[in-house]
Amino acid sequence: MAEILAPCGSPEALNAALRTGADAVYLGGESFSARQNASNFSYEELKKAVFDCHVRNVKLYLAINTMITDEQLEKCAKFIETACKLGIDGLITQDLALVEIVRCCCPNMEIHSSTQMTVHTPRGALTAKNLGFSRVVLSRELPYEIIAEISKLPLETEVFIHGALCMSVSGQCYMSAVIGSRSANRGLCAQPCRLPMSPVKGKEDYVLSLKDLCGIDFADRLENSGVSSLKIEGRMKRPEYVASAVNAYKNKSKHEDYDLSLLESVFSRSGFTDGYLKGKTGREMFGTRTKEDVAASSKALPRLHELYRKEYKRSKIKIHCSIEENKPIEITAADENGIKVSVVGDVAQTAINRSCDEEMLKKHLSKLGDTIYSLENLTADINGRPAVSASQLNSARRELMQKMDMARSEFFTHTVPFDGDKLFLDFPKRQRFSKPEIRISINSLRQLDLVDIQSLDMIIMPLSLAEKATEQSINIDKIAISMPRFTFNEKDDFDRLKKLKETGINKIMCTNIAHISMGKDLNMEIHTDFGFNIANSLALKSLAQMNVKDAIVSFELKASQINRLCSDMPIGIVAYGKLSLMLTANCPLKQSQGCDKCEKRLFDRTGREFPVKCSKNYGYVEILNSELLYTADKLNDFNVDFLRLDFYDETSERVRDIVSMYESGDSSGLEKITRGLYYRGVK
Repeated sequence: MAEILAPCGSPEALNAALRTGADAVYLGGESFSARQNASNFSYEELKKAVFDCHVRNVKLYLAINTMITDEQLEKCAKFIETACKLGIDGLITQDLALVEIVRCCCPNMEIHSSTQMTVHTPRGALTAKNLGFSRVVLSRELPYEIIAEISKLPLETEVFIHGALCMSVSGQCYMSAVIGSRSANRGLCAQPCRLPMSPVKGKEDYVLSLKDLCGIDFADRLENSGVSSLKIEGRMKRPEYVASAVNAYKNKSKHEDYDLSLLESVFSRSGFTDGYLKGKTGREMFGTRTKEDVAASSKALPRLHELYRKEYKRSKIKIHCSIEENKPIEITAADENGIKVSVVGDVAQTAINRSCDEEMLKKHLSKLGDTIYSLENLTADINGRPAVSASQLNSARRELMQKMDMARSEFFTHTVPFDGDKLFLDFPKRQRFSKPEIRISINSLRQLDLVDIQSLDMIIMPLSLAEKATEQSINIDKIAISMPRFTFNEKDDFDRLKKLKETGINKIMCTNIAHISMGKDLNMEIHTDFGFNIANSLALKSLAQMNVKDAIVSFELKASQINRLCSDMPIGIVAYGKLSLMLTANCPLKQSQGCDKCEKRLFDRTGREFPVKCSKNYGYVEILNSELLYTADKLNDFNVDFLRLDFYDETSERVRDIVSMYESGDSSGLEKITRGLYYRGVK
């Protein structure tokens, strides 16, 4: 049976999840959590959480799923060591540095790939497995059929079944970071997607705000397809939300009645959607939080409290009593796992009036009240006429249950050895390069018309352009094929890549981990893009071990942080272009304009214009920044091996001029430019 996995952003939410029947929970500590604005758990709270979960045979997964910088690596390793010692059941992560730490120091610790890793294909899942992940948390944009296909592979799959839907593919949203320096990849997303955004300037619309997901009608199908875990989103939500969601999905799994209206009233944005699971996107998926939604939530709170007022019964125990006059009372309890505990009470005196019998024992020992236990049966050996008081039995029962709690927690808690001496964080310093190579990424072959191709280190182009380029007299040794950032047809992508490889193109630009597998299979030269969110030297080491030749590092890093990266692997930056702020499989323009009348742009409430780059053949679009990243006059501030200039709608003349500026280090600059995050950084 697929586990019901509950979000816990606070101890109160954990209590609600446990008392409504969650099979597993996920939560964050005070550091490295992708929900830094949640209350999260201190060390003592985390220690108690492990106990409370394991008493109930509930798994506890710890989210360490933010980008980690070099200065945080040692602290992160210490946090993982703490998790090992506490008996955490698994770690959820997106950063390859954590994979390296676990591989070196605690290989027996279970790790799950966060949805921030953008795993959404069979190859992506298998690559994650080869890295050491036992479970992949799949992207929320997948239809049921692809989820079922991936779930047939030899690793666990975890699927979001309920809660908020980000407009962007998880791990590929930089809007909050670039606009307001609050990084989603660092756990501090400001949710600009919930603010007005419209294809018409001055019009208030919310074309980036999706309704919450409710996949309860798909729960049985997902479980039958092999999905291991049904995940509820909501670490920022209050305990009542957690209780109502767990209760509904738990009842659904037991084929019992559930109250969908109550679930909707606790939190929704004008209702729910299951569009992605159905493989359909449309206007009905969009919604905002209205005053009516808020009022319904307040009205439902008293009913919601009732859901977790009582403990959820999880264990049936058998009790045996040995009662004999003039001897100490002995009571033993055993649960369904064979765990046995005993208490020895006071000496039973000889009864003057009524002696102890089985009916009396059952009356007092079955009062298990607000505990996780229920009595399966009671047996007794009673000799003579022993006198036992109600207070003696009640006291023995309480002590017995306390001992059972301790025994069960110990039984279900498995600590993992951690050897920190094996972790090497003293990386070799990078050499200083005087002039980085220049690479360009193009959107049209015409953009190459006036460029001296021989002066460029690499020309990056998507599959469709590369196919056209092979028909023209372009030096294929310079071409790197940029793979789709999201795909619903991985097999077709690979087949097209294979044909291009046969023409002599030998470089692949990987936009997610699935493409590394493709590159290896075709014996291609492997390069990785900014979507890998590389922010530390240990992650670079991990890529090098995967035969990656060089990497674009995260543009959320400051220049000073980039310069401190240490690796034998060449690194580069996105140095020019309109940065991709959001990758989405649900076009915000299609619903209001249609493809024929699409002007490929959005406006925010301040009137700023954001270009929309369409890749509809792959099923996704990208929202680009309103301002142009320009660093040609700042190149001395970066110790990198290469620069990438990203061209979108520039003319061939513009491309030629920009390349010339970067070759000469032009300080004249351009109007309406940004330095991105290279100087202001992110929180």
